[in-house]
Amino acid sequence: MRRRPGISGLQTAAAARDQYRSLGENVAKIRTDLMKEQLATFRNQLEEFARKHKNDIKKSPAFRAQFHSMCAKCGVDPLASNKGFWAELLGIGDFYYELGVQIVDICLATRPHNGGLLDLEELRGLLAKRRRASREPITEDDCLRAVSKLKSLGGGFEVFTVGHRKLVRSVPTELNRDHNLILELAQVHGYVTVQEVEKELTWKAGRALDALENLMREGLAMVDDGHPDGKRRYWFPCVGSAATGTEAVESVLSSPN
Repeated sequence: MRRRPGISGLQTAAAARDQYRSLGENVAKIRTDLMKEQLATFRNQLEEFARKHKNDIKKSPAFRAQFHSMCAKCGVDPLASNKGFWAELLGIGDFYYELGVQIVDICLATRPHNGGLLDLEELRGLLAKRRRASREPITEDDCLRAVSKLKSLGGGFEVFTVGHRKLVRSVPTELNRDHNLILELAQVHGYVTVQEVEKELTWKAGRALDALENLMREGLAMVDDGHPDGKRRYWFPCVGSAATGTEAVESVLSSPN
């Protein structure tokens, strides 16, 4: 018959477990301290790199994107605030703050024409025209970073993809899957009809009309009842070839920097 461990044996086993636990905690602490030390070294090297290549980071969009990638790997967010080391050294915070303000101005000016959805590439083009006196070119990556900071302020600012296009949303409207499918379908001609949506998406009667009417109420679609075939057309300026009206564009470009 197998003998059960006595009190002494249980105490010895408990002491051994405590020693293993203590050893594991010490090893974990050593590893954590080492990682912190390595991270601090990386950050110091990153700061030194930023000082050395300050002008390249500010003037070259490609270099700026690579710099942001390095920052992310080191756990540094140079856009977290427009104050502090990075803002003083590079002016990055001020750059994206100014860009964000201009994006808001453009989105508000064009909203009556596009319902609050603006093609990202068109936004970049409008920013480039507005900032033509600036020496710093604007890239899609710059726009995405600026909008991501606006998103934290609320108000619906967000970038999402519909088909092969990226759209900037500046209204708190929630678009569901049906809405996105319609927007993707509308990219072909800039408009859709109820019959076209039902045929292309194999929807039952009523589903297409409900989704399209909802988009119209939200200001994202405009209705055209004047076509000879008698079919109502729902136009989407945000995905059409002329995503904004001439008056809106001129209003944006004539605004002071």
